[in-house]
Amino acid sequence: LGDRNGVRTPMQWSPDRNAGFSRANPQKLYLPVIIDPEYHFEAINVEAQQSNPHSLLWWTRRLIGLRKRFRAFGRGSLELLHPENHRILAFVRRHEGERILMVANLSRFVQRVELDLAAGSEDLRGLEPVELMGGTRFPRLAEAPWELTLGPHGFYWFSLEAPRAIELRGEQAAPAELAVAGGPEAAFRGEARERLAAVLPGFLRHRRWFSGKAREVRQARLAAALPFGVNEDDEGRMAVWLLLVELTYTEGEAETYAIPVAWAAGERAAELAAEHPNAVVARLRTQPRGGGGEARAESGILYDALVEPAFARFLLGTIAGKRAIKGPDGEIVGVPAPPLAALRAGLAALEPHLGRAEQSNSSVLFGDQLILKLFRKVEPGVNPDLEIGRFLAAQGFEHTPPLAGWLELRRGRGEPLTLAILHAFVPNRGDAWSFTLDAFGRYLERVMTRAERVPPATDGRSLVELAAEEPSEEVRELVGLYLGSAHHLGERTADMHLALAAGGAATGDGQSAVSGFAPEPFTSLYQRSVYQAMRSLAGRSLRLLRSTLGRLEDDDRGLAAALLERRQEVLDRFSPLLSRKMEALRLRTHGDYHLGQVLYTGRDFVILDFEGEPLRALSERRIKRSPLRDVAGMVRSLDYAAHAGIDAARRRGLVTDDHLQIAEAWGRFWYRWSAAELLRGYFGRLAEAGVELLPAAAAERRILLDAFLLDKALYELAYELGNRPECVRIPLRGILGLIEERESAAIPGDAE
Repeated sequence: LGDRNGVRTPMQWSPDRNAGFSRANPQKLYLPVIIDPEYHFEAINVEAQQSNPHSLLWWTRRLIGLRKRFRAFGRGSLELLHPENHRILAFVRRHEGERILMVANLSRFVQRVELDLAAGSEDLRGLEPVELMGGTRFPRLAEAPWELTLGPHGFYWFSLEAPRAIELRGEQAAPAELAVAGGPEAAFRGEARERLAAVLPGFLRHRRWFSGKAREVRQARLAAALPFGVNEDDEGRMAVWLLLVELTYTEGEAETYAIPVAWAAGERAAELAAEHPNAVVARLRTQPRGGGGEARAESGILYDALVEPAFARFLLGTIAGKRAIKGPDGEIVGVPAPPLAALRAGLAALEPHLGRAEQSNSSVLFGDQLILKLFRKVEPGVNPDLEIGRFLAAQGFEHTPPLAGWLELRRGRGEPLTLAILHAFVPNRGDAWSFTLDAFGRYLERVMTRAERVPPATDGRSLVELAAEEPSEEVRELVGLYLGSAHHLGERTADMHLALAAGGAATGDGQSAVSGFAPEPFTSLYQRSVYQAMRSLAGRSLRLLRSTLGRLEDDDRGLAAALLERRQEVLDRFSPLLSRKMEALRLRTHGDYHLGQVLYTGRDFVILDFEGEPLRALSERRIKRSPLRDVAGMVRSLDYAAHAGIDAARRRGLVTDDHLQIAEAWGRFWYRWSAAELLRGYFGRLAEAGVELLPAAAAERRILLDAFLLDKALYELAYELGNRPECVRIPLRGILGLIEERESAAIPGDAE
C-alpha cells in the first residue's frame, strides 16, 4: 500500500475473510486487503506465524525479549568501532557491568571483518563472546584482531563476559601468603605445615568440587603430604606433593580432600598465576637455610598440579607401569586393568588436557582414548566407582566405559584409599543432560506456538499410574521423539540393575572376587531404617535452609519460607513406608543417577560415574538399596532439565515474563510424560527379564517412588545450598510440587 497506509493497516490476523480483522463486505473496506501472491493474507497472517516457531513473529518476539533482558541496549553508552571493511557496522554498548558487542553486515553479500577490540576506551581482549540468540560461546578474544564472517545483511549480538574457568573454578580470592625457612618442601613440615593447613579452607571455599561451602570450618589439618618427583619434558623434574586436607566442621562429619600441589617461582609462577588464577593455592616466600650471602629469598606459588600436562602424564604412567611411590605418610600405587594393555605402546603420544565439565571431581582426557578422574573428596576404603566398575566388567555389562586402571593410597593394613580411576574413552555426542536440553528446547518452541496455550491435564494421576498406560497420539505429537529416548533410557537403567543383581563374581583382572553384591530382601527393620534415614535427612536439609534463608534471593526466599511452614507435612510424607511389609529386593545401585551421569552415543546410552552422592559418607554409599532410588534420581533430573530449559528460553527471549507461567505448565507436562515413559521402559524391561526386584503391586511401587523422589529433592536442596545457591529454586519447587501432587491423589493404604 502506498504512502503511510502500509503501517496504518492492521496486521493480517488469519486466512479468513478480510484477513480476519473485519466482517464487512470487501468492497466496503477503507483499504484493500493484500492479495499479492507473495504476501497474500491466506499465507502471511498472525495465526500461521503463531503456529510456526521459526516465523518472523517469533523471531521478533525473541529479539524484543533479549532487548528487554539486557538494559545496555536501551540505556548503555555507545562506542563505535572502526573496521576497515566499511560495509560492517560494529559498536559496543555498556551499562552497569553489561558489555554488548553488535556487528551488522549492511551489504547484500557475505562479508569478512577484523575487529580491533583493544583500540577503544576499554581493552576487551581476554573476554568471552556469548552469542545472545542461541547462547553459543565463541572463542576468547585474543591478542590479534578478531575475525568474523557475516552472511548477507546478517548480524551478531554478543554479550562479552569474563571467561569461564575450567573445572578448577570459583570466585577468585587473593591467595594467602606464607613464609618458610628453607625450600618449598619446608611448607609441609612443623609449624609451617599448620600455617599452610589454616589457609587451605580459603582456597577450597571457591572450588566447584568442594561440598562444604554452606558449613563453617572449625579446624583444618594436613593429614598427609606425600612427595614425588614428576619428570618434565624440558625442565628436568617437577616436585609435587599430594596433600590430604582434613576439615572438621562446627556441625556434621569431618571431610578429607586431595590436592596435588606443585611449586613454581619466577617467570613460571607469573605465567601460571595469569593463565590459571584459580589454581593458585598460596603464595610462598622461601628462605633457604645456609650461611653467607648465597642464601637468597625466593618468591613463588603453590598451585594445583593438575593444570600441568606433565603431572597428568605422570599419573597415567604410574598406573600403566604398576609403579609404587613410597612416602612417610603412605604408599601410592598404580594398578592397570586389561583394557590399558592394548594402548600401552601409544600412551606417550596421548596429549592430556583438563576436562571442563562441572563435577565433584577433576577429570583429565588423554586424546580420544582415556579419561582419568581424580577424586577430590576421599575416604578410607575402595571408592564405589571402582568397586562397581570392576563388578560390572566381570558381568560383561557393555553399557559403561571399560575400566582401564586406578590409583590408590595404601597406609597400614586397612583398606586402600582410592585416589583416581582410569577409564577407556567412549565416543559420544555429549551427555544425556545436553541431549535432553536440546530436545526440551525444540519441544518448548513447538508448544509455545499453540493457540490454546494450556497443556492437556493428567488428571492428578501419579507417575506410576501414567506409566501403566500407552501415551496417547496427542501426547506423542506434543512431546515428540524424546518419549522414545526416555523409554530407552529406562530400559538401559533396568539393564544396569539386572547386572548389579547378578550376584558376586570373580573380577577377571587377577583380583579376588568382588563380594557384597548379592541382592537381599526387604525386611521390616530395613523399611524402618529407610524411614528414619529419610526423616533425618529432611530435618538436616530444612535446618540448613532455615540457617541460610537470609542469603537467598527474594523469590527463592518466598519459596523457602513456604516450605519451612510445611515442615511437618514433609516429614509425614514418609509415613506410608511403614504402612505395609513390602516384597522387594535391595542391591548395590548407581547411587547418584542423573542425566549428567549418562553419555549419549547417537544410538544408545552409556552409564558412568558409580561414585554415589558426594554428600553421603563412603560407607553409606556402599549400602544396598532399592533400585527405585536410582530411578527417582533420573526422574528428578528430568525435572531439573525442564526448569533449566525454561531458564535458557528466557535468556534467549523465547519465553517472556508474561508467558512464564504458561511455559512452566508446558514444562510440567513434558516432565511428567517423559518421566512416565522412563518408568514404562524400566518396568517393562524388568518384566521381560522375569526378575522381581520391585514390589508387584502398583500402590507399593508408588509408595517407594514417592518417598525416594522426596528424599532426593531434599538431598538436592542441601547440595544446592552448599554449592549452587542460585539453583536452589529447583529443589524447592520440586519438594512443594511433590507435596501438592501427593495431596491430590491418595495412595491406597494411607489410612493404615
